[in-house]
Amino acid sequence: MTVVRPEVPVAIEGTADSGVTRREQLAGLVQRRGSVVVLALVVLISAFAFDSFATVDNARNIAMQSSFLAIIALGMTFVIISGGIDLSVGSVYALGGVLAAYGVQWGSLAGLLLPLVVCGGVGLLNGALVAYGRLAPFIVTLATLLGARGLLLAITDEGATTRLMPQDAVLTKAGQGTFLGLGIPVWIVIALFAVGVLVLQRTRFGHSVLAIGGSAEAARLMGLPVARRTMGLYAGSGLLAGLAGALSAAYYASGVTIVGVGMELDAIAAVVIGGTLLTGGAGTVGGTLAGVLLLMVIQNVINQIGTLSSHYQSVVSGVFLAIVVAVQAYLSRAHLGKSRS
Repeated sequence: MTVVRPEVPVAIEGTADSGVTRREQLAGLVQRRGSVVVLALVVLISAFAFDSFATVDNARNIAMQSSFLAIIALGMTFVIISGGIDLSVGSVYALGGVLAAYGVQWGSLAGLLLPLVVCGGVGLLNGALVAYGRLAPFIVTLATLLGARGLLLAITDEGATTRLMPQDAVLTKAGQGTFLGLGIPVWIVIALFAVGVLVLQRTRFGHSVLAIGGSAEAARLMGLPVARRTMGLYAGSGLLAGLAGALSAAYYASGVTIVGVGMELDAIAAVVIGGTLLTGGAGTVGGTLAGVLLLMVIQNVINQIGTLSSHYQSVVSGVFLAIVVAVQAYLSRAHLGKSRS
């Protein structure tokens, strides 16, 4: 059980409450662990249905294809837990890839730092407008979605110029390289999510994020630096989107302007399917990873079928998202009814 300092008002996942009914406990368990159970079921059924699914190469392919979305979804998890939303990550992801391909001409370090600095700056701008400008996150990040995509088109002559990354660059080798059978981007995801779990569950910063998502006003009255935390979360989201873009460009050895369209919706879907409340105040990093893998496994199964269009992935993702939101709405009503009794 996570130990929470008394000055930070946050509920602990898994904490028992004598006033909670078995039905409410079951619904809460479904919210927190449902994505893991569904993922396991989908994998088992697919392994029996398709011989080509249950192979080591296919598992490696799923892990690699999941890595870029997973990095973006990690940043989105903290933003949504805090009660916010970041619609700009898809465009920032694409911008990061093009900037990496542009900067690598001065060396791999420049190819990595340029997207991190610029994309982190975009996130910082989002955070400043939300935290200090008191503007709605939806509107702010929608504006930067359009702005980042416009900047992307401007530096690529409206998509006419595609920058290639040299194969001998260290950054390219990192994006395409493997270690112990897994792609290096996959190992980066594992490391980032391990840090994310520790930050959310074991640090004052993580506890304060949960508290802000539960009630920003209450967190402010408790003396928490709500504005600084909020700005940092959006900056981190932009930074991770830029990192994902840089790794993607390294993997494909080019910065492509058309990538990332709609990726912000995939990231939000993965986070919510993973059990994070859209209203904020509750969520897990591990659940987000399960949500990402579930979406990627579904896409892989659709490809295995062959006769179905890839657009069916969006249909299935939408169905999962609607079910999860319905469960979350039930939980909110259950807790509201309990608090009034």
